[in-house]
Amino acid sequence: MDRLSRLYHEFGQSPWLDNLKRSYITDGTLDGLIARGIRGLTSNPTIFQKAIQGSADYDEQFRELVADGGGTSDHYWSMVLRDIHGALDSFATLYHDSHGADGFVSVEVDPGLAHDGPGTEVAARNLHEQINRPNLMVKIPGTEEGLPAIQQMIAEGRCINVTLIFSLERYQKVLDAYVAGLEAYVATPGAQPGNVASVASFFISRVDSEVDARLDAIGTPEAVALKGKAAIAQAHLAYQAYERTFSGPRWDALAAAGAVPQRPLWASTSTKNPSYPDTLYVDTLIGPNTVNTLPDATIESFADHGTLARTIDADPAQAAADWAALTAVGIDHDDVAAKLEREGVASFQKSFTELLDALAEKAATFD
Repeated sequence: MDRLSRLYHEFGQSPWLDNLKRSYITDGTLDGLIARGIRGLTSNPTIFQKAIQGSADYDEQFRELVADGGGTSDHYWSMVLRDIHGALDSFATLYHDSHGADGFVSVEVDPGLAHDGPGTEVAARNLHEQINRPNLMVKIPGTEEGLPAIQQMIAEGRCINVTLIFSLERYQKVLDAYVAGLEAYVATPGAQPGNVASVASFFISRVDSEVDARLDAIGTPEAVALKGKAAIAQAHLAYQAYERTFSGPRWDALAAAGAVPQRPLWASTSTKNPSYPDTLYVDTLIGPNTVNTLPDATIESFADHGTLARTIDADPAQAAADWAALTAVGIDHDDVAAKLEREGVASFQKSFTELLDALAEKAATFD
């Protein structure tokens, strides 16, 4: 059995693909990955920029869209949604067979709405209603402004992937929004809380990249010795927050109504530092009822030589000690999270804008 399948069957973690492009649907690549154990898929504006600008696979559809009129943004969404529908078809059987536990495909709202809560709410609702598939997750950035939209979408019984989470404090607010949204939904006549699924996407490697640079700048032996520890410690502490939130009387009442927990999702799990093992952010984050969304190269690396063991809660005391040690040498975790959120939002906005500009230029060349 492939390590990808063993992740789920032996350790309860669902590996998802962090990529999507037209050829993966048309040439059978996605179906092959599902057969090997991939149980869901995430996308984002940067992924679609690479897919659409990086191949000719979209040219025929784009030419037809331009000929039919409309704006460049409309054309973008038409191409994206064709890919999303294709992926949703590929995962439909898994969604059914897992009784709605996996088989999800995530698509993100316009990244320009990251700090526009009401706009995000409208956009997320529109995507859900337009696509209208039970295994769709709409991605909403976990910004402060996005929290009310997340809660409202859950209150409407919609499946949401909360993305761009970089801090334990914000993660707890996301968890609280999910629980409050479920409480509102359960009170709705005819509610089916068992059909509401959600993940909270903690970005991993970017944390180490930022913190490691700060540790190098501090330069003391104590600081340098902590390189490569921040992201894993934070994820281990996040899992503790997950376990606390989904236990006790408040959660028990929701579970009795059929609700399921919002799973932690580990995102950005390719290793950016070449001196770290290429499966570091898979091997160290394995545990039940979690998701790890993997780019293609990390999938192949883990399938070849990843280490299978339950690690997400193997040593909570060490995670707390590492986190405290980082603070002691001068790492401001709140400042790190704020910087990474700004950069994450800006990166997706840049990809979206650059792609729209490129499409507009391309459309101008058509006869």
